[in-house]
Amino acid sequence: MDKKTLRQDMRAQLAQMSKAQYDAYSLQIHEQLLRESSIKKANVIGLTISAFPEVNTMPLIEKLWTQGKRVAVPKCEPKTRAMIFYEITSFDQLETVYMQLKEPIPTLTKEVPKEEIDCLIVPGVVFDRFGYRVGFGGGYYDRYLVSYNGERITLAFEVQLIHKVPTDQYDLPVHKIITETSVINCLEYRKESQSVDENSI
Repeated sequence: MDKKTLRQDMRAQLAQMSKAQYDAYSLQIHEQLLRESSIKKANVIGLTISAFPEVNTMPLIEKLWTQGKRVAVPKCEPKTRAMIFYEITSFDQLETVYMQLKEPIPTLTKEVPKEEIDCLIVPGVVFDRFGYRVGFGGGYYDRYLVSYNGERITLAFEVQLIHKVPTDQYDLPVHKIITETSVINCLEYRKESQSVDENSI
C-alpha cells in the first residue's frame, strides 16, 4: 500500500476515536514520555502544536513548562518547505495559519537554532517499529531531520503502528516511539531484526 493510501486510511480510522479515548490515551503517552531519561536531561524540546487526531501536545507543553523545560515549536515556510523553531512561553504567542494549524508568531518569540534542541518530537500518521513514518505529506520534517543530531522521539497511538511502512532513500527513522501502552526502542528493534535476518540466511 502506498503512503497516500496509508495516510488516508489511518486518518479515517483515527477520526473514529472517541474524545474520551483520545484524552485518556494522550495522557498515558505524556506520562510515558516524561519518564524518559532523554526528556529528563533535555533543556530544550521541540514539538508541534497538535491538531486532532494527533496525540494532544497542548497539555504536554504545559507539563514541560512546569518542569522548567524550554519548548520550541515550528513555523513552516511553504515556499521552501523549511521549518524554523521558536521558543514559546505562552499559548498567546501562537497564531492560526493555513489548515487551522497553530504556529508561533515570530515577532513575539525567540528563534531556536537546531543545535540547541536536545530532543525533537517528530509527528506523523503511520509508523512501524523500525522507526519509519508516513508523515502528512509536506516533507518538512524529512528536510529538517537531515541535519538534526539530537534525540528523535515519536508520540503515537498504538493503532497507528503497522508492520512495515514503505520507505524512500531520504527517510530517517526516529529513535523511539511512545504509545499509550509501550515504549519502542526502534534502534534495538532494527538491530534485532537484522540479526534475525542474518541468522536465517
